[in-house]
Amino acid sequence: MELSANAKINLTLDILRRREDGYHDLQMVMQSVTLADALTLTPAQGEEGCAASNLHFLPTGGKNLTQMAAAAFRAAAGAGGEVDVSIQKHIPVCAGLAGGSADAAAVLRAMNALTGAGLSLARLAEIGARVGSDVPFCVLGGAALAEGRGERLTPLPGLPLCHIVICKPPFSVSTPQLFSRVNVRKIVRRPDTAGVIAALNAGDLTGVARRMYNVFEDVLDRRRYGEIASIKAALIDCGALGASMSGSGPSVFGLFPRLEDAQAAQERLLGSYRDVFLCAPAEKNV
Repeated sequence: MELSANAKINLTLDILRRREDGYHDLQMVMQSVTLADALTLTPAQGEEGCAASNLHFLPTGGKNLTQMAAAAFRAAAGAGGEVDVSIQKHIPVCAGLAGGSADAAAVLRAMNALTGAGLSLARLAEIGARVGSDVPFCVLGGAALAEGRGERLTPLPGLPLCHIVICKPPFSVSTPQLFSRVNVRKIVRRPDTAGVIAALNAGDLTGVARRMYNVFEDVLDRRRYGEIASIKAALIDCGALGASMSGSGPSVFGLFPRLEDAQAAQERLLGSYRDVFLCAPAEKNV
């Protein structure tokens, strides 16, 4: 079976509190986009399934999220055999775009179809939560309010028709380090989550773009914050209605109403960065 695994962007990311279990309660509005990996599932050639990709440094065995998802599906559904997964990566890794989670979610959907298990997307999302915090959203796709660790999802209308430019600078950001720097009581600037949701319900792209924010931007070190700010400024200078960092970064995206402006922004950023993508909102999975 061949299928696509769509990346996601965070229209908002807020940290509400630190929990007793050490995790944080989050509130995020997420949107899937047409930037996607391409996966092929085949029956395993050996006793255990493996994962292969065009990136040599990704794990190939049980630590690969696609194999973790396959094992979680078999355990929950009592169906399916070992599978080999071939991944053509287009979504940058360690980028705040949920590339690995998207691949895992695609495997859950694929195994559900291949086995005829008939599990609902909601049930697949529950299984996905055992694999990673972003997997439940990636199972559903479209747009949603994600709460808790990301597993509590409320579907939302997707972004109105627009063009999205995503730029990943050439460094990675440690999610645990970012969380360790967060002092919830000292967060001053927060996204207008309720306003973004209202704007999505109204089909108001400008209203969404003007209210986006990611609180992780405030805890980046000075050098990386400067580069993130520079990319945001370039996107807005080219006509983006708004720009923000996605997830724990470092990818930055801008929302454009005009294709010509988005193309100009992509061309401008490609002069300085390798990973620059022009895409669009993706619809929810069915």
